[in-house]
Amino acid sequence: MSERRNPEQDNEEFARAMDDVVPLPPDPRGRVERPPPVPSMRPTSEASPGPVPDDYVAPGVDRREIRKLRRGEHTVRCRLDLHGMTVGEASRSVGQFIENSRHARHRCVCIIHGKGLNSAGGVSRLREPVREILMRTASVLAFASAPSSDGGAGAVYVLLRR
Repeated sequence: MSERRNPEQDNEEFARAMDDVVPLPPDPRGRVERPPPVPSMRPTSEASPGPVPDDYVAPGVDRREIRKLRRGEHTVRCRLDLHGMTVGEASRSVGQFIENSRHARHRCVCIIHGKGLNSAGGVSRLREPVREILMRTASVLAFASAPSSDGGAGAVYVLLRR
């Protein structure tokens, strides 16, 4: 089992490491295009009330992406395991993980929320909150339950905006 790190210590350590970093000046020739900024959250009106779906595709995204995600046709570049976290800790971790993954230009990531086999009632307490966050996050284009070889109902593959 891996050692769990304190996010505050990670932030302090990162800030110390980045202390002397200076942003590069813009290209005077104008050849570098910056991607348009993506708002961090979708308006709540886009998130459907009621039960959270097993899979989701943002408006304007080809529905075939869901099939590709379910089949595992996208290469998973990074994983986040939420086992042992509270709902609050998991929510913060998921938001930070999605932003860091997008910044690292990962196209597909996996979030492992567990099946809830050891939870009271045998139901995952993290599954619905994680999927609600993913539905509200503008940089998420689609998500689907992972193939059984990668956690099945206990994990979700997430397709991110480039």
